[in-house]
Amino acid sequence: MLFSPTSVAECFQEWEDLEKDYQQVQETHRLYKQKLEEVTKLQNSCSSSIARQKKKLRELTVLLEECKKCKTESPEEINAIDEIQDTIKDRQDVFFDMEAFLPKKNGLYLTLVLGNVNVTLLNKQAKYAYKDEYEKFKMVIIVILFLFSFTCCFLFNYRALDALFNFLMVWYYCTLTIRESILISNGSRIKGWWVIHHYVTTFLSGVMLTWPEGILYQMFRNQFLSYCLYQSFVQFLQCYYQSGCLYRLRTLGERHNMDLTVEGFQSWMWRGLSFLLPFVFFGHFLQLYNGVTLFRMAQLPECKEWQVAMCGCSYLVLFMGNFFTTLGVVYQKYMNNQSKSKNL
Repeated sequence: MLFSPTSVAECFQEWEDLEKDYQQVQETHRLYKQKLEEVTKLQNSCSSSIARQKKKLRELTVLLEECKKCKTESPEEINAIDEIQDTIKDRQDVFFDMEAFLPKKNGLYLTLVLGNVNVTLLNKQAKYAYKDEYEKFKMVIIVILFLFSFTCCFLFNYRALDALFNFLMVWYYCTLTIRESILISNGSRIKGWWVIHHYVTTFLSGVMLTWPEGILYQMFRNQFLSYCLYQSFVQFLQCYYQSGCLYRLRTLGERHNMDLTVEGFQSWMWRGLSFLLPFVFFGHFLQLYNGVTLFRMAQLPECKEWQVAMCGCSYLVLFMGNFFTTLGVVYQKYMNNQSKSKNL
């Protein structure tokens, strides 16, 4: 107990102290609600101002482009227009960082999953804590998936165990898509194919979960589990080394604080992570091999399951998205090196 009164007088004195403390609690809470209302008004005002600025900047950008096309301006005016356009581009990044601390409407996916709940974290510490927890979550589940796929591949051949493994995959990738959507709302810059990739993988895992036991399933089972084993290994390498590289680049001020690890290769990874490229490309070609194998199986007379062709399509989509996105990064790096060589 917090206190042990030994007489009625001490009880009365304790009650008076509690009453005074209660009044202080009420006053603190009243002040808190007042400040909260002020913060809400400031948030709405700031969001409106940013939206107005962005609209006017878009209109100004169009006008500046028209002025440049007219070719009636002097060289000094052209230089001034170029400077304004560069400033406008920089300002878009500034607005992006500002909006990361302002409430915003959820995208379609988050609205379907969570409703209209505000998922914006309003201070840096909460954002970084959520991002770090996301990275730790990925690392732990990847290790579990590696051990699970090893167990299914080499120790036990039970359809129920395989179904549990596929269910874990569905849950994991569904959870990733939700967490990534929340992180994007809070300023993370993961975009493009690396977002779509997890939706496709979720769909693929769901189809594998519904594939019934049979001859065709057993024909593809070991190949599928071997692929999962390799992918888990590569994802572990990517998470481990990308986390260290991102920490170093953030310390140097060369990366955004909310940047995330991805299951692929991006331009910033050339700084110390190029050794991962052979592992990444080999994983892409395993996806192509899986897709081709499944389409060959779909042509067999005994093939009655729709899951065979659907999984084949999913693997081909994954291969094309992963391969050409990674190839684009490599090509961009090559062109940048060529331009630097010419400048020298």
